[in-house]
Parts: sequence; structure tokens; C-alpha cells
Amino acid sequence: MTETAPFTSAARTRQAALHEQRTPPRQSAPQPRKRGPRALLKGLLKGLLRTARPKQWVKNFLVVAAPAAAGRLFSTHALTQLALVFALFTACAAAVYLINDARDAEADRAHPTKRHRPVAAGQVPVPVAYAVGGALAVLAPAAAAWLTSPAVAALLASYIGMQLAYCVSLKHVLVVDLAVVTTGFLMRAMVGGLALGIPLSRWFLITTGFGALFMVSAKRYSEAVQMAGKAGATRALLTEYTTGYLRFVWQLAAGVAVLGYCLWAMEEGGVPHTGVLPWRQLSMVAFILAILRYAVFADRGTAGEPEDVVLRDRALALIGVVWLAMYGLAVANW
Repeated sequence: MTETAPFTSAARTRQAALHEQRTPPRQSAPQPRKRGPRALLKGLLKGLLRTARPKQWVKNFLVVAAPAAAGRLFSTHALTQLALVFALFTACAAAVYLINDARDAEADRAHPTKRHRPVAAGQVPVPVAYAVGGALAVLAPAAAAWLTSPAVAALLASYIGMQLAYCVSLKHVLVVDLAVVTTGFLMRAMVGGLALGIPLSRWFLITTGFGALFMVSAKRYSEAVQMAGKAGATRALLTEYTTGYLRFVWQLAAGVAVLGYCLWAMEEGGVPHTGVLPWRQLSMVAFILAILRYAVFADRGTAGEPEDVVLRDRALALIGVVWLAMYGLAVANW
């Protein structure tokens, strides 16, 4: 035993030396690179833009609805004013989104999807979101009063006040939440007419208002269908609505919107058409088809994102183009 012990020790030493030679030295884990001020600023700006919801900006194209219906769309003054109003309304909506996300940051971090929002994820600090949102909420109506008209400024200020009240408490009140969101769409449709001094037809307001209620209630219905058995997966108020009630609301709103549009289209204002065909009346067919097509997605419970339904469904897009063409020919009196 005494003679083999040194041999064994020496062998182990040689084996350890050979192992060290064959095994490459371990490299320490790379340290995370510190982001410079420019990269931090770029990330912050990107987060602010994402929080402003660019995908939702398509809703603000409703500002052209009243001028287009009145045939006052194609002039330099009209296009300039409408572009300005579009930008101001977008700023107001961004202000609401920023303040809402800052206020709900803690709750959003516990949500499987909303936790990826820039404010909840920490990309945009909560104080920055409040500051930028507050600045936009003040500057947009002020700019409207200076660049457009007091009526537009008052409407934008009312929109911001109503939406902030919605974020704080009204979104938890049954039926009122539907009315507030619908009114937001109606304000978008009204502001273009106010900017250009166009009188707003009562049928235009009825059709736009109930058309918006149709899409809003269809969205809520789809969310309620998809969250069945998943309490807490989406907005809490949906647990207090029944799918039967929401179905009733979107069906009622669709019927009133169709009726309002038909009465609007049949109203000649005392001046008979002199075009080749009664395009205004014929546009009723396209409008009704559009409502029926959208109702397919509402009935399936897949109308949770109205902008996706409108932009991705080819048949609905084609019907929309036909309707625009018919109404355009009616306005041009061709």
C-alpha cells in the first residue's frame, strides 16, 4: 500500500494536468451592455408611440364623414382643415391612452396580454406617461382653438374629459360604458363638419351614432363570447353583461342604423336628382349588405377588433368600395 500510493497520486496529478490542457478555459458570462442616452431615448419614443395605439388611428378617419356626405371634401381649405383636425383628434386619443395605461399599470402587469404594454413593461415610466398625456390633453384643444374654431376646441376638450371620466369610473357602469364609447365615435364624425361649418343632418347623426353602437356592442358581445368560462381574462364589466343582452343591443343598433340611413338616403331636400341613376337611393343596398356582412362576424363572436374586421375581410372591403362609389356619384350628381 505504501509503494502504490505515491504512484496513484502522481497518476492523478498527470490526469488532472491533461484534463486542464484539453478543456478550454471557461469564459465568464458576458455582462449586459449598458444602453446609452440615445438608445434609451429611442426606446422611450418607441414606447410612447406604441402606447398611442397607431393601429387605432384608423378610427379618426371618421372626421371626413360629414364633409364627404356634404360634397365639401375636395378643396385645399377643406383638406388642410381635415388633416389638422385628424392630427388633433389623434393627439387627444393618444393623451387618453397614455393616462389610462399609466393609471392601470399595476393591474396591467398581472394581465397575460396587457403586461406587454410599454408602460406596464417599464419601457415608458409611469410619470413620463402621465406628463406626456397631460401635455397632449392641454395642447390639443388649445391648438384647435387657435388653428380651427372654438367649436372644435370645445368638442375636443369634451372628448378628453369624457374619456378620462370613462377611464376613472364610467367604464365600470353598465350601459353607460357603451354610450361613452359610442359618443367618442360620434364626436369623430361631427368634428369634421364643425371645422368646416357644415350643418349636420339629423339622419347623419342617427346613422353614425347607431352604427357606432352596433360596432361597439358587437365588440363587447364578441369579448363576452370568447371569455366564457375565463372570468377575469378581460374587462371585468363583461361579467355583468349577458351575451343575450349584448346580442339584443347590437341587433337593435343595426336596425336603427339601417332605418336612419334609408330615411337619409330617401330625403331629397326638395331637389330631385338629375343624375343618370338615383345613386343615393341605390347606396342603401350596399349599406345594408355591409351591415349584414359585419353581423356575420358579430354573430360568430369574432368582431372583437372592428378595425381588423373592416380591413381584413375582402368581401366587406369590396362592399365598402361599392358604397363609397355610389355615394360619391350621388354627391357629384353624376
